[in-house]
Amino acid sequence: MAYMIMYILDHIQQMPQILKAWEDEGAPGITILDSTGVNRLRQAGFRDDLPLVPSLSDLLEDKSIEHKTLLMIVKTEADVDRFVEAARAIVGDFNDHRTGIICVWPLARVYGLDRPIG
Repeated sequence: MAYMIMYILDHIQQMPQILKAWEDEGAPGITILDSTGVNRLRQAGFRDDLPLVPSLSDLLEDKSIEHKTLLMIVKTEADVDRFVEAARAIVGDFNDHRTGIICVWPLARVYGLDRPIG
């Protein structure tokens, strides 16, 4: 069974280290999304230079509220354990404040996972 790993990275400056660690562990591919959380938006307050109905890109211009969400599909639970441990070795205990959130869920079906990358 395949698994989806999703890591919402709190400190985006750690992303290059995490990407390298995951690639060193044999990551089949990593998708990177710009993201933010509602708490970060609240902490930043409302900006008066935004349009009336701001887009996510308008909000993310303020790098202090930005997260990165990393997505990866792996084939086995052993893969999950390796990648989670590689991230933990960089950011520390996920129960500590501001280390982000990592979650994993099984995928019923995955198409295209075994094709060559590139």
